[in-house]
Amino acid sequence: MTGNWLDYPFHVDPTGRTALTGEDDHIRDMIEQILFTSPGERVMRPDFGCGLKQLVFMPASDALAASTQQLVQGSLMRWLDGIVAVERVTAEVGEASIEVTVVWRKLDTGERQESRFVRDGLT
Repeated sequence: MTGNWLDYPFHVDPTGRTALTGEDDHIRDMIEQILFTSPGERVMRPDFGCGLKQLVFMPASDALAASTQQLVQGSLMRWLDGIVAVERVTAEVGEASIEVTVVWRKLDTGERQESRFVRDGLT
């Protein structure tokens, strides 16, 4: 999986061309899209996504954090199978925010990465 991909979110770079990104950032972008896309949001793939945005408005609890970890792990394994191996997912749920940390390993190189994603009720 080498090369350049369109950067997410789509934007124009300083030279006026479509912004591109490298492999590691592309995988991180794919993880972010899975986490914050709600099932039903994509017409041609209604089951795509994890739906974390909706969890921001749930009452904060340890049970919500544990179920969030399971939801994220399952979604990433489903949609990125063959690209990455998810090693660990941690979730911290606040009163109006959710923070997810994903530790993943690229299957082609074995390189380990850690990415942190945060959403609050305002975004």
